[in-house]
Amino acid sequence: MNFYFQQFEHRRPPEPLRRSVIGERIWQLLAITSLILGAWYIGWRWTDSLNWDAAWFALPLVIAESCAYFGLILFTLNLWTTRDYPRRPPPERIGQCLAEPPAEDRPVAVDIFIATYNEEEELVRLSIRDAKAVSYPHPINVQVHVLDDGRRETMRRVAKEEGVNYITRDNNVGFKAGNLRNAMEQTHGDFIMICDADTRVFPTILEHTLGYFRDSDVAFVQTPQWFYDIPEGITLTNWLGQRAGRPGRWMGAAVETIFGEIRIGEDPFVNDPAMFYDIIQRRRNVYNAAFCCGAASIHRREAVMFVALRAFAAAIDKATREDKSRLLRLIRPRKDPEAEALARWQAAQEQELTPYKFHVSEDIYSSIVLHQDRERRWKSVLHPSVESKMLSPQDLLTWTIQRFKYAGGSLDIFFHDNPVTAPGLSLGQRLMYLNTFWSYLGALWNVMFLCAPIIYLLTGIPPVDAYTGDFFAHALPFLVANELAFLAGTWGLSGYKGKVSYLASFPIGLRAIWAVIRRQKIKFPVTPKERQEGNYLNLVWPQLGIMIATLLGFGWAAGCYWLGVGNFSAGGLIANGLWGLNNILAMSIMVKAAFWKPEEA
Repeated sequence: MNFYFQQFEHRRPPEPLRRSVIGERIWQLLAITSLILGAWYIGWRWTDSLNWDAAWFALPLVIAESCAYFGLILFTLNLWTTRDYPRRPPPERIGQCLAEPPAEDRPVAVDIFIATYNEEEELVRLSIRDAKAVSYPHPINVQVHVLDDGRRETMRRVAKEEGVNYITRDNNVGFKAGNLRNAMEQTHGDFIMICDADTRVFPTILEHTLGYFRDSDVAFVQTPQWFYDIPEGITLTNWLGQRAGRPGRWMGAAVETIFGEIRIGEDPFVNDPAMFYDIIQRRRNVYNAAFCCGAASIHRREAVMFVALRAFAAAIDKATREDKSRLLRLIRPRKDPEAEALARWQAAQEQELTPYKFHVSEDIYSSIVLHQDRERRWKSVLHPSVESKMLSPQDLLTWTIQRFKYAGGSLDIFFHDNPVTAPGLSLGQRLMYLNTFWSYLGALWNVMFLCAPIIYLLTGIPPVDAYTGDFFAHALPFLVANELAFLAGTWGLSGYKGKVSYLASFPIGLRAIWAVIRRQKIKFPVTPKERQEGNYLNLVWPQLGIMIATLLGFGWAAGCYWLGVGNFSAGGLIANGLWGLNNILAMSIMVKAAFWKPEEA
């Protein structure tokens, strides 16, 4: 069977960014400068700049700016330093991965779980074959298991043909989490590697990651996810060279020397996860706060069962309190140890041992439970090198489904089981989890940032007293310092793409927030692995609306200023004009993605 991605099989993943001590010191100096100037700007906004005659506009905007500045503080802490977890040689025996020597030492045993539901069987076959090809420098017991929640005879036949174990069940309770739990009940490996149907692991994945487990407190290792099928585009240097010859190449090379590599025609959905894994997650190692993202992760079975037992005990305690209260209303005396024992027994009978939380974000949920334990002090590791390849969303619908699951699942945890205020986490871990949740709440203030220039351009009402030199003297130094800081902090990767994608995906964030507030269940739809046919213009009407309203505002404000009508000023038009232009460029990326189609192989 032919797949579209076969033309990309030759691609190799990028190397992880190298840490530069000098570069890190420059980033930290610029970051501190940015935060100081930001505090100065926010203080001035609250004390000396508000247009109280338009408080309905001025107050929401300054609140949005303050929320964004708080997010900037959290993000700065996240990116502060790179400190990779020390790599150690792959263990030869299981005793090297335990705190106490076992009664009988033996080779390490690993179960590779390939979870599937309705994906093309031949696609899963490719993942099976790559899993079977995993190598290791010492004797090891590796078992590959296909976890088929679709109960397909065709999938069973593929597993049999490939000589791997086939596991299914008669229901889909808990979706992927339930699928993993069912597999755990039928396997016995010391470590579990979790793969999606399209996760193509490299032969070196165990050799490069099991060494971390020589530290008996390491619970899981997350490896970066790499989408090898995204359009690569061409560099700005080559693009300008094709159109302007040698002068164009010189100009492109000069720009890329300052800002790093810039590619034209690449990834329309900004799917490249390098920023998330190589910058955000990797720099959480210093706080022991890197969290699990599911596919391409390796787990210590003991740690997974620890999560299950914690959840089991918590459920019993909760049910016990309810049952005990009900029982004590029926019997006397009020304090009866037999009644309490009976309540606990009844509660235990009604609970199931659940290794994986039945939640759309079971991976981050399990990470939180592990990090919260104050006695065991479990550790998590973000391994910096890519050890597998996966498929990216090939259309806007698939991309939207995926992002909505991420946002909705994370916010559901934040609103209904918030770990930030729960006992157990260190201060660094609390701040890192808060950074994750806060970023998803950002859709609320991003709406204000998108609407603010439109309001001014259409009404002439400023949210500040006046767009005078005082405004620019406070705003520009902060904006420039912030751009320079994060240019240095993410050196080697393009931070602009992530920023515009974050801004343009505000409708997904708003939907997720609204769904969680209404306690609407975040569903578990499987992300399609093939391009979905259809017109996706309906998915970007909010972005189109922002673009059209901003353009109309440009025309209206320019006409009014030319005719001397309204309360427009040159400073206000410059500030809001540039602001609106940035918003249009950000929204246009999402609109272009709605019409994007991959090139034919």
